[in-house]
Amino acid sequence: MIQGPASLPELPTLQRARGAGRIAVAAEDGRSRLATLYQDGCGKIRLPRGGDLEAVLINSSGGLTGGDRLEWRAEAGDGAALTLTTQACEKVYRARDGVAEVRTFLTAGKGARLDWLPQETILFDGGALSRRLEADLAPGARLLAVEAAVLGRTAMGETVRHGLLRDRWRVRREGRLVFADELRLDEAIGEAGAAAPVLAGARAFASILLIDDEAGRFVAPLRAALGAAGGASAFDGKLFARMVATDGFALRHALLSALEVLRDGQPLPRVWRT
Repeated sequence: MIQGPASLPELPTLQRARGAGRIAVAAEDGRSRLATLYQDGCGKIRLPRGGDLEAVLINSSGGLTGGDRLEWRAEAGDGAALTLTTQACEKVYRARDGVAEVRTFLTAGKGARLDWLPQETILFDGGALSRRLEADLAPGARLLAVEAAVLGRTAMGETVRHGLLRDRWRVRREGRLVFADELRLDEAIGEAGAAAPVLAGARAFASILLIDDEAGRFVAPLRAALGAAGGASAFDGKLFARMVATDGFALRHALLSALEVLRDGQPLPRVWRT
């Protein structure tokens, strides 16, 4: 009697991380004060004491993998200021199946200042991440946003050969789309894959956006800060820059210089300086 091949055992269902956080600030007596704070699942928000209002976002699950979901919402009311950053570099681990998703929604009222400054995301071999950033700005609002990625840790001898990284940016002012950007590295993204013609051997890169009525005045000092690491251009109250680096350490050094220029005298978040 001929027996057919034994069926393979079903893979167990893996636990997925879910997290969400929401924060809103309002201007009161010349200062920005907390108006709303909500957190759920692995999404946590901490507010360091002292100085301007600064929110540190935390993914308490320790990293992301396929099927994980994070959502952040932040609002700076009329005339208020808010800086958002992350406790550490986010890590995206090998995915058995599915894609990790991070969605960020930002709102800035009239004359508000909102800075989205997460630390770098480290993509490990086989990791899959889709990020979406959406912002709605009122007249006179200022937005500074950065997203940075490192393809493996060079100091640890890590190489990213396969994976997925997608960034989708949409910014609107008074409901009108004023900026859109799409970036996608898929499948073979290592030195011989999709990243080869884009990064020219580099393993780290970042995108920076400034929406400000006076964005043009930052072009020259930003280009000087970036040097050969990137380029920047400005048009109609928007400044956009991309930069590449050989590894995460070099990227951090260049990012610090660039953000110090664009923060226009405001100190960087404390987690960036420790």
